[in-house]
Amino acid sequence: MNLKDKNKYKTDFKRELDKLANQLKEYVSTDDGDWTVKGFIDVYKNIYTISSDTKIVSKILEIHIFPQILQFADSIGFNIILADKQNWYPDLTFVKRGNEEVKFALDIKTTFRRNDKTAGFTLGSHGGYFKERDKDKNIQFPYNQYTGHYCLGVIYTRTAVSDGLTETEIYQVQELQEEYEMPNKKLGVRSVTTIENLKSVISVIKDFDFFAAEKWKIASDKQGSGNTANIGSIFDIADLKNENGVFSQLGEEWFDEYWINHGLATMVKQGKPTKITTLKDFLEFKGRTDLWSKIVSKSSNKKAK
Repeated sequence: MNLKDKNKYKTDFKRELDKLANQLKEYVSTDDGDWTVKGFIDVYKNIYTISSDTKIVSKILEIHIFPQILQFADSIGFNIILADKQNWYPDLTFVKRGNEEVKFALDIKTTFRRNDKTAGFTLGSHGGYFKERDKDKNIQFPYNQYTGHYCLGVIYTRTAVSDGLTETEIYQVQELQEEYEMPNKKLGVRSVTTIENLKSVISVIKDFDFFAAEKWKIASDKQGSGNTANIGSIFDIADLKNENGVFSQLGEEWFDEYWINHGLATMVKQGKPTKITTLKDFLEFKGRTDLWSKIVSKSSNKKAK
């Protein structure tokens, strides 16, 4: 595929992905901004509220929006391939009907706001398939077969304990009741609370922001989690939504080269060999200090000085 065609496919895909992101907030939210998912229901119409654990919330959010993603793919002429295994990259592979050379990787990334302005994600591995781009280990297709790599970001606020949700609760909702009622209002040692309607059940999350971004454009130059080989995102929410990451003024080639070499390349600083773990050091190592001015700060939309 030539560069002109590749860029056109990427532009078209991103435009449509932006439209999907703009529609999803209304799909998952009540008029008050609460999550429309209230819990799990059993055959006796008992509602079990959801834990605010991020792994649980993330998985249910993915299930919640998946029908919309399927409809989206169909509307733009793509088929979706799910990752064969849970820990494989990406979550979803979009393959263009009639031209299977055109493939897009899409990861669904969910996180909660740390405060009004910050949130963060991990953006996938910088080892394995990221370095060996013609291999298919832990990835659906080799990395270099994808036309582009994208994230569908979901940022939300966790409902505070002071709002009344102290633990997982069980409810019976009057608007769902028919003939069956719990005789003693208990399930084992757990009490069952009767409420008038589903809106009375407190949602564990609220106030959603959805956005679409090309992965490299929201990346930082720091790892995303502990000792694992994960690329971290920037943290400023406005910058995430505007694709204003550390590499956004430098380009994808510098993102690729930096993260392929992260922690492996070594330079001498103050007479000591030092592993390179910052973009500024990497550019100095490559003899390109003239590009320092294009490094965008991780926490603001200002270029690093």
